[in-house]
Amino acid sequence: MNIVILDDYQDAVRKLQCSAKLDAFPAKVYTNTVKGMGQLSIRLKDADVIVLIRERTQITRALIEKLPRLKLIAQTGRAGSHIDVQACTERGIAVAEGTGSPVAPAELTWALILAAMRRLPQYIGNLKHGAWQQSGLKAGSMPANFGLGGVLRGKTLGVWGYGRIGQLVAGYGRAFGMNVLVWGSEVSRQQAVQDGYHSATDREDFFSRSDVLTLHLRLNDTTRGMVTAEDLACMKNTALLVNTSRAELIETDALIGALNRGRPGLAAVDVFETEPVLQGHALLRLENCICTPHIGYVEQDSYEMYFGAAFDNVVNFIKGTPSNIINPGALQVRR
Repeated sequence: MNIVILDDYQDAVRKLQCSAKLDAFPAKVYTNTVKGMGQLSIRLKDADVIVLIRERTQITRALIEKLPRLKLIAQTGRAGSHIDVQACTERGIAVAEGTGSPVAPAELTWALILAAMRRLPQYIGNLKHGAWQQSGLKAGSMPANFGLGGVLRGKTLGVWGYGRIGQLVAGYGRAFGMNVLVWGSEVSRQQAVQDGYHSATDREDFFSRSDVLTLHLRLNDTTRGMVTAEDLACMKNTALLVNTSRAELIETDALIGALNRGRPGLAAVDVFETEPVLQGHALLRLENCICTPHIGYVEQDSYEMYFGAAFDNVVNFIKGTPSNIINPGALQVRR
């Protein structure tokens, strides 16, 4: 069985302890990303098994039809809409789902909140160029002393999406002395109230009251573009918006326009509509936006967990005992 591991940007997989699980099998690791159908089909033409790192590569019906040898797609983390599962099932390609953890993305979210509120990236960048105690955030359109930054204690933390990650972030907010305000489904808001947090009365109340607003929603047809330009316009000119979930939760270009208009005053984002993001992207050029390269789950402990589970699924499939298959009908097609 030929195994192909895609999009390992940092060439980390081969150095993980769990990589020993594949020692008995031929495995090719690609450290760069290709997007074109032609390039992908050439890269994957001899693959019996593909290991995907999250959603970095889209597995479409058109691509699947060009991969006659493919038998298994092993997903790190949960499978999502980036895989055409129906097309896989029709062609007898099993899709094995992995496991995930909310810890790393929740901690990155909090790191971005702390860094943004204290203007650390701006201070660090200017210090490297010889500027002492200069954040550079002093445009005439910004609030007075905006560049100084501020503390979290006593501020309002808005959490949209009270799932596993949102709950951890809310807990961090409580530990830092923040007033936690939750928005989301009725069920999630009821749970938040039971946990001792506040529920916003409505959407406008949520956006207008939050000093820090962080998004923790799954991307689907319902949530795509859910955050609008009108929502952002309700935010304070001192507020911080954080998105470590999915860029598409916000209307295309709405955040860029909002930051240029100064509401919210600052943003920290870990996700982009097209990844890897191109140099010169509008958000990268804004002084009031902190950007990281989608590293919410990118750290050693998470990688060992993600790839360990995915490699177990690969080995089990090869041994004839498939595990965690989300489309068992594909196994019937193979028979």
